[in-house]
Amino acid sequence: MAYLASPTRTMAVLERHGLRAQKKYGQNFLIDGHVLDHICDGARIGKNDLVLEIGPGIGTMTQYLAERAGKVIAVEIDDKLIPVLSDTLSEYDNVTVLHQDILKTDIRALYEKEGAALHFKVVANLPYYITTPIIMELLEQKLPIESITVMVQTEVAERMQAVPGTKDYGALSLAVQYYTKPEVIAEVPPTCFIPRPNVGSSVIRLTRYTDPPVVAKDEKKMFAVIRASFNQRRKTLINGLAGGGVAEKESVRQALLQMGLPEDIRGERLSVEQFARLAELI
Repeated sequence: MAYLASPTRTMAVLERHGLRAQKKYGQNFLIDGHVLDHICDGARIGKNDLVLEIGPGIGTMTQYLAERAGKVIAVEIDDKLIPVLSDTLSEYDNVTVLHQDILKTDIRALYEKEGAALHFKVVANLPYYITTPIIMELLEQKLPIESITVMVQTEVAERMQAVPGTKDYGALSLAVQYYTKPEVIAEVPPTCFIPRPNVGSSVIRLTRYTDPPVVAKDEKKMFAVIRASFNQRRKTLINGLAGGGVAEKESVRQALLQMGLPEDIRGERLSVEQFARLAELI
């Protein structure tokens, strides 16, 4: 079977099944094989890997993953694409397609059932409207995932890598950097998709830390502090945490004093290490 990664083949599949890209699912189909090779290379996919693909679409990237991985589980929410995937992936006996919402899927049970002896990796071309919830779900569940390689809006990739004191730095930056090492491995222009999105895309690999550089004593509390710190960015850390019901002003003031930080500091200035320490002290 010929690869689907071309404008003519992609359009032929859609026309054969009487389909078009669904805006409500944020569907943009990749049509560049070089990009797909780059994604698979960047994700370091091999025969000892079980790959979870989120949103396979018509199976364009799934084909490339199936050629390299030991097993691929593709989770697709759009019921109209399930028969398409049965068609386009019929030659691959190492692919399982599930018609599910990834945010309602028991990923741990899936891994234990399908390939607990394999290395577990996630690869996806994520719909832009739901990128952050999916990333957060994958990180916070503490699944045995070695890496997450995803295509996202360039703006989101920049937020994931942002450092303290920059405009892109926020709760997503801190969560990603607490659990993983983020690294952009490719930039993808709109011309690589059908239909063309209005923004540029980036492929970012999040490699899970084996030995985390920062360990919070109470992760739930730390992330509550982080969220409250960024809910109203213009507020000082003291007012943000007090207003968010996370801590009393005096408690935050004393904690900042112990950390050698000024009372008027804002959350966007603190590193993940400092947030972990702050959560311990208040």
